[in-house]
Amino acid sequence: MPFPFKAVIFDMDGVIVDTEKFYFDELAHLSDDLGLGITLEERKNQVGMSHQAFQRSLVKWMERGGRGRMSGDEAEAIYNAWAATRPRPYADLLNPGVVETVAALHEMGVRVALASSSPMANILQVLDACGLAGRFDPIVSGEQFHESKPDPEIYLHTLDLLGLPASACCCLEDSAYGIAAGRAAGLFVVAKREERFGFSQDEANAIIDTVPDLLRVTR
Repeated sequence: MPFPFKAVIFDMDGVIVDTEKFYFDELAHLSDDLGLGITLEERKNQVGMSHQAFQRSLVKWMERGGRGRMSGDEAEAIYNAWAATRPRPYADLLNPGVVETVAALHEMGVRVALASSSPMANILQVLDACGLAGRFDPIVSGEQFHESKPDPEIYLHTLDLLGLPASACCCLEDSAYGIAAGRAAGLFVVAKREERFGFSQDEANAIIDTVPDLLRVTR
């Protein structure tokens, strides 16, 4: 049976690379090092959250940690300075079968795009580290919009760039925010199974265990 979509739009964090758990653990270290009191529930709520919402969380945490009220960019600068001392082994976090799945989609003539809430600089860094530079077109970052996922605008914009209707495409997601964004954009949503953070993936059209399972998805 032929693959039922003309294009696949990949999420990045949690789908291409297993960074969600890495960042989840990293926030615990950030909280301890800077005295921010970030709770387990707050860390869970960050999984799949937009960059804009993450900035708002940083502002709240920095103020709670006694650093006063600051802008999102100021709070993120403190976070970035702290994170710069901690290596992020993106190549080691690459999910199994991603490179092969992307290659198979290209072989079938299926277009492969990427829409991630992460900043563009981070997206390009991850793709380069994982040997995936040049394999996604278009690449869209949530920082281009007022709000990213769960707002559907990032997916609607990606569809415009692809020149395809939502009915001809699917997206591959993991988080509840991403699934909601895909559904709101009218996409067929495939979720890579994720059971570590307590959110529901029930709104996805299909749930797969590994990225290569995408190639066997039917409508």
